[in-house]
Amino acid sequence: MVMLRLARFLFLFLVLVLTGCGEKQPVHYLATDITGVGYARDFRLTDQTGKVRTLADFRGKVVAIFFGYTHCPDVCPATLSDFAMAMKLLGKDAARVQVIFVTLDPERDTRAVLAHYVPAFNPGFLGMYADPAGTAALAKAFKVFYQKQPADGHGRYAVDHSAGTYIYDTQGRLRLYMAYGQGPPAIAHDISLLLKD
Repeated sequence: MVMLRLARFLFLFLVLVLTGCGEKQPVHYLATDITGVGYARDFRLTDQTGKVRTLADFRGKVVAIFFGYTHCPDVCPATLSDFAMAMKLLGKDAARVQVIFVTLDPERDTRAVLAHYVPAFNPGFLGMYADPAGTAALAKAFKVFYQKQPADGHGRYAVDHSAGTYIYDTQGRLRLYMAYGQGPPAIAHDISLLLKD
């Protein structure tokens, strides 16, 4: 009798285990999962080589897009450095990732400036820009805050702006919002998950 109960228990246990094997386990991102939001669907920008780009140009890659400006003293270089380190952590999978830096200061961040600044962090990174009106429209579409501060006596000024990064999956769907300062391991972790999705 005891053996029969034990056999039934083992059978039920095996059924439960084997049933669970076929189920997809939930994915735990370190960034905020924003899958399905109704904004930041696409962009049309000129890159540092002069080529007009849209999100569709990067189909098959995970795309990370960050808004900032080249004169930024802290957030922008730190974010680009974090993504550069994350690419190293990803190894060969980094070839399936496109990092895009969009300037919020097109008056100073010309194509030549972006071509010098952005690839200094990683040769595969792209700097992109629009005219001031296009920049304002895109920032609104992406819910990105930015505000130019008054210039000092030498004409220098800062631009206050949002500091997170949007990350799209390989199908061009917006999936994650990576807050500033989460660091290279978190970035690499979440991008790896999206590449397996």
